[in-house]
Amino acid sequence: MQVSKRYSPSEISLHTTKKDCWLFIHGKVYDVTTFLEDHPGGEEVLLNASANGDATESFEEVGHSSTAISMMESYVIGVVEGYEGSAAGGGAPNTKGAMGGGAVSARTLKERRPPPSSSFLDLLLPVLILGLAFGAWYYLTFYSKAKA
Repeated sequence: MQVSKRYSPSEISLHTTKKDCWLFIHGKVYDVTTFLEDHPGGEEVLLNASANGDATESFEEVGHSSTAISMMESYVIGVVEGYEGSAAGGGAPNTKGAMGGGAVSARTLKERRPPPSSSFLDLLLPVLILGLAFGAWYYLTFYSKAKA
């Protein structure tokens, strides 16, 4: 489906009610108002995704079927203005292009942060504390009694 209509993130964020619900996933804008009652996860899921702005992350976390993905094409009404990346996947809204006309809410343009990484110190510190506690217990239990 070739869609040429472009919507700004701030314009999309105005459509977050049961009577008018839009959201965007991978740079494509969807009008899901008529699908709210039919959504298997319930209408609240779509309304929350709409209120959060970019619903790409939420959509990917669930793992939708190929049928659901192909069904989405019938709800496409346009693309996100200033979106970097292909409309088929990846990328994020270009904040410079999207903020040109007016302010965009922070919830619409959430930063994607990498998951916290664990390092060797995350394991070493508890083991070190445990070792010190055992050493103190051993000293107080056996060594100090031998001297007394």
